Amino acid sequence: MTLDELKPGQCATITGITGDGPLVQRLMTMGLIEGHEIVITRRALGGDPLEVDLMGYSLSLRKNEARHVAVSLLGYP
Repeated sequence: MTLDELKPGQCATITGITGDGPLVQRLMTMGLIEGHEIVITRRALGGDPLEVDLMGYSLSLRKNEARHVAVSLLGYP
């Protein structure tokens, strides 16, 4: 499952970032690191961008960026 598939209010753990190059480094620099918990707080009309809560701060991501972040819903394998 990827971050762009979550609905507002859902909590997940980041399990990895797919892809390579500058986008992956940029996402990791913003705090999207394996093992951290993340919550979708809201989506703009049309679903893009989406806002997440990560390590106590809010971060907005485009859907195409969120597709590179693999997650596992909390409470599920």
